[in-house]
Amino acid sequence: MLNIILKRIGLAIPTLIAVSLLVFIVAHLAPSSPVDIIAGEKATLEEKARLAHEYGLDRPLYVQYGSYVWNIVAHGDFGRSFARGQQPVAEMIRNDFPVTAQLAIQAILFSLVIGLPIGIFAALYHNSWFDRLAMAGVVALVSVPSIVLGPVLVLFLAVHLRLLPVSGWDSPKYTILPTIALGARTAAIMARFMRSSLLDVLKQDYMRTAIAKGLSRSAAVCKHALKNASLPVLTVLGNSFGALLTGSFVVETIFQVPGIGYVSIDSITKRDYAVIQGMALLVAMIFTLVNLAVDVLYGVIDPRVRSQEARS
Repeated sequence: MLNIILKRIGLAIPTLIAVSLLVFIVAHLAPSSPVDIIAGEKATLEEKARLAHEYGLDRPLYVQYGSYVWNIVAHGDFGRSFARGQQPVAEMIRNDFPVTAQLAIQAILFSLVIGLPIGIFAALYHNSWFDRLAMAGVVALVSVPSIVLGPVLVLFLAVHLRLLPVSGWDSPKYTILPTIALGARTAAIMARFMRSSLLDVLKQDYMRTAIAKGLSRSAAVCKHALKNASLPVLTVLGNSFGALLTGSFVVETIFQVPGIGYVSIDSITKRDYAVIQGMALLVAMIFTLVNLAVDVLYGVIDPRVRSQEARS
């Protein structure tokens, strides 16, 4: 197990470096710079040059990137926001990221609670009316992005029925609509993968052997089938959690959730390089950690993974 963790960490380091370099280059390829936005249209060339020198934007790009990486590695400093009065990006992440993380966790729990039971029962009652109805709902939810589902939920549940507040983040009831809007598509994906994986497991010889030896079908499903069928779902779960963090940017904007989503979108429009790079690197780190956790869970659930790593 330790070998798995060390290998994944070794692969994560060059991945994070590549992400930081790519985001740095793409951000600086934009047609305008933060200086143009901060100084305004009427600023003179001298004023823009002064601001560029003050923020260090007049240095060569390789020097800027080297300084950026060194500050992160040596001091944990992700830079300062040009558009928010030199506020440290690390402070912005500490203040705003917990809200985004809470929303993503609630969405993934919602998708597990809704998606997995639907997928399990759809597989157990294959080709029944429940299976057909569930798969129709899955196709519908997979096809509808959160940017469309969010306003629809607001229109019916908040405006017409007045069951829930339209926007904000003041109490638990304010989190319901953003959680549903963010987690509905993931719940549908979970249900589809769980159904497909469980159907494959139910057709295996060892399942028929277990039932032939006297084990009831429900006991065979609980003891053998669900454990083996959950392995492909773990991969989807890891990728989905990272996608929920990035997908929450749109949902946060729709429901005015005070997370990093609005900050990230605002930083892109204002060419706030440090914030763009910091948020992208944060998401990449989370993807890496989630994938590492999935790999570890694979080893815990499936002994074949541990034996394969031991042989290699």
